[in-house]
Amino acid sequence: MLKSPHLLGIKDLDEESIQLIVKTAREFKEVLNRPIKKVPSLRDVTIANIFFENSTRTRLSFELAEKRLSADTINFSASGSSVKKGETLLDTVNNILAMKVDMIVMRHASPGAPHYLAKHIKANIVNAGDGTHEHPTQALLDTFSLQEKLGDLAGKKIAIIGDILHSRVALSNIYALKKQGAEVRLCGPSTLIPKHIQSLGVEVSHDVKSTLAWCDAANVLRIQLERQQIKYFPSLREYSQFFGINRAMLEELPKEIVLMHPGPINRGVELSSDAADSPHSIILDQVENGVAVRMAVLYLLASRAS
Repeated sequence: MLKSPHLLGIKDLDEESIQLIVKTAREFKEVLNRPIKKVPSLRDVTIANIFFENSTRTRLSFELAEKRLSADTINFSASGSSVKKGETLLDTVNNILAMKVDMIVMRHASPGAPHYLAKHIKANIVNAGDGTHEHPTQALLDTFSLQEKLGDLAGKKIAIIGDILHSRVALSNIYALKKQGAEVRLCGPSTLIPKHIQSLGVEVSHDVKSTLAWCDAANVLRIQLERQQIKYFPSLREYSQFFGINRAMLEELPKEIVLMHPGPINRGVELSSDAADSPHSIILDQVENGVAVRMAVLYLLASRAS
């Protein structure tokens, strides 16, 4: 059983909870590979998906996980809601809770928004991404995917390459990997590496080729232009030239590494198509595992509440 009634971030989880979620996800993945992919685990639970930011993979993954668990779901999008009329976050959520909702899955542009809600409402909160802060279920599905390929992550060398500064995926992965004893190296332009990030116990490099040769797995992040108010590098073409990864680079390595990406991919920028679609890549495995991991999170939180 999870120790907290919410999943707000990986920072708040201990390794025991991470492994419990992964173990439960492994069981649900077996369910997803059966002819009948549905279980009645959350038959009496109502879940609201509240997304204040655009999302494709995460939103669909949560919705499918909820349906596979037989939960009742409602979907909320800020673009067509009373938020546009000036309604506050707390008023919006309280109105939804008045409809007898048990659990809320929320994505919000403001870091800490799920934590704020958790202090003011009784429903379970699952953070589906808060600004540039954390994205816990992505880190959990990345952990699950890495364990499938590499086994125990203690001592494994994992690189996170790309726009670290604006990435909630990077921070959650750093927390998850360090809690499991992995070595973590960040790689990208100096302008996209946060100051003092080494205080989290990670290495920093600005050389992609040496980082690829060092690691057992590389988690490649996209350039988040939508979050950048200033230019952090001269052009996408130059970024691709110095930090982009192609299949030839992977084939030249002395060992085979695992290639990951949380999506969406900017093909031709951080990854070439021949790298993204290569045998090194487990990107589609990550998508598949995302449903099982989110089923596990929802199930464990609902079990704790019951």
